[in-house]
This record gives sequence, structure tokens and C-alpha cells, in this order.
Amino acid sequence: MSVLVYTESEKGKFKKAAFEVASYAKAVADLLNTTVTAISVNAEGADQLGTYGVTKVLKVSNSSIENFNVDTYASIVAQAAQHETAQIVIVSSSADSRYLAPVLAVKLNAGYASNVVAVPTSTAPLTVKRTAFTNKAFAHTELTTNNKIIGLSNNSFGLVENPIAAQVEEFNVDLPVSNITVKSVDKAANKVTIADAEVVVSGGRGLKGPENWGLIEDLAEVLGAATACSKPVSDLGWRPHSEHVGQTGKPVATNLYIAIGISGAIQHLAGINASKVKVVINTDPEAPFFKAADYGIVGDAFEVVPKLTQKLKEFKAQNA
Repeated sequence: MSVLVYTESEKGKFKKAAFEVASYAKAVADLLNTTVTAISVNAEGADQLGTYGVTKVLKVSNSSIENFNVDTYASIVAQAAQHETAQIVIVSSSADSRYLAPVLAVKLNAGYASNVVAVPTSTAPLTVKRTAFTNKAFAHTELTTNNKIIGLSNNSFGLVENPIAAQVEEFNVDLPVSNITVKSVDKAANKVTIADAEVVVSGGRGLKGPENWGLIEDLAEVLGAATACSKPVSDLGWRPHSEHVGQTGKPVATNLYIAIGISGAIQHLAGINASKVKVVINTDPEAPFFKAADYGIVGDAFEVVPKLTQKLKEFKAQNA
């Protein structure tokens, strides 16, 4: 009876989150004296998962599965769990997995704990540490159902290598007839996505207009970061809604979050509070963001950001 982990991929390539949940699953499996089995869909290089402690990979190869569909994916993961008699399934906290987990929980009659940030503190009953109240507190939750689903918070565990020669098996599944139709999927090209980023550089109305967004993009490029924005910026049409982060947009849990020209409305802070280090650059020393930030610079973004970008370029050149 292994621990099952759902490993996300895009265009045939595993996402960073896939390796993080595999690393976490290995730690959970060690507590239970068992192994890790992964389920992947149309992903290349399944043996890569062995680097992070996966013993076996159930590989689904089906050209009819093009885009994420919760009916299809929940059925695939449920069939894998039943095939492996896995009582613990681990998923990430991506938008897709947050959609998938509750549906999967119904199929498996399982308890579901989201926003988990650490290895279980107990195995009998299984007890996990989760963020609560928009990341302002922690809750220790017991899962008492026979089947259990754990949603790992992004960037909470990291990538931990435990090299194993993974056994890759083709896994044939029965695909359900779905009432969901995916009409189109728009993806940002040649950019680090917010979901996969370890660093996010975000801008607000303090940038005064979309023509000044080069400040954000230049700094993000130097840091290998994703770009984001506050809700007012996306509402004004300066940036696409896909870049809106916050409680009403995309929640982020990055290693570093840099807010430029963002005052720090409570909804925005709630959505980024899980980030480990928060930096704010703002002309207003009374901006709410300064109370939540680890580091703050009171100054004009049009003066501070170009200097910061230049210093980072020099630092990278010296350490290349």
C-alpha cells in the first residue's frame, strides 16, 4: 500500500510542483514505512520522478486528453488510487489541483486537508499542519477517514532529492463521459508563471500607467521572477487578469514577493501572506504593506527600482 502522488505537467513537461509533491510524498511514505507511486498524464521523462523518491510511475499516455478537465483527471487519479490500494493521495495547491481535490475526495470517500505546510506530526491518527485564516494562523487537522487527500501548499516543503530507479508502467484508464467542455486555454508564452515562480515582482497603481511596466519586467527578468499586479491594475486594464494576485486573484506562496507601488489592501495581503519574504517599495511610509513586509523601502519606484535592477545585474555579472 503505497502513497500516491499526482504529478502535474504542462505540454509534456513536469512542473516544479510535481517534484515538490513527490519530495513531500517520500517523507510521508518514510513515516509509514511504505513507498511512493506517482500518476502522470501525457508527461515525458517519467523516470525523473525517481530523483525525488518515487518508486513507481503509472504513466497515462492518451492523445485524447489535451487540456485539464476535472472529470477526466479525478477519474484517472481515483483509478490509480484503487489500483495501488493507496489510502493517501497527495496533490499540489495549484489552481487545477484545488479544483481536482474536492472532486477526487467525493470519488474516494476521502477526507481532504488543504494548505498543508509540513510533514504529518502523527500517523495515528494522521495529523497535518495547515495554514488558516488567510495564513495568519496554523491549524493541526486530524484526518480520520480511511482514504485521505493532502494538498501541499506551494513552496512549503521544497525539492528534496532521494534518488531511486523509478519503475515506469503504462497505465490504461477508462475515461468518463464529461459534461465539461474546454473551449480555449490562453497561456503566457516565454514567461515564468506565477504558479511556478519562486520570486514574484508585483506592481500597483503607484506605477501610474501601463507604459511604465518595463520597471517591473526588467527587475523580474534579472531575478528570474514572474510578474504580477494588484486588483486595481488589472481592473484598469493595465495588465491581464491572469497576473492579478491576492485573495480575489491568484494566491501566491513564493520565497520572495516584491511589491512596488502597492499600498497593501487587506485582500491583497491575504493572498500573498504565505510568501516567505515580503519586500515593499512605496512613497507612503504609512502604507499598510509596510506592517506586513519583512523589508521596506520608502522611496519613489521610478528612482529605486532602476537602481536596484542595475545593482542586481552587476552582482550577477560579478558572480557569473
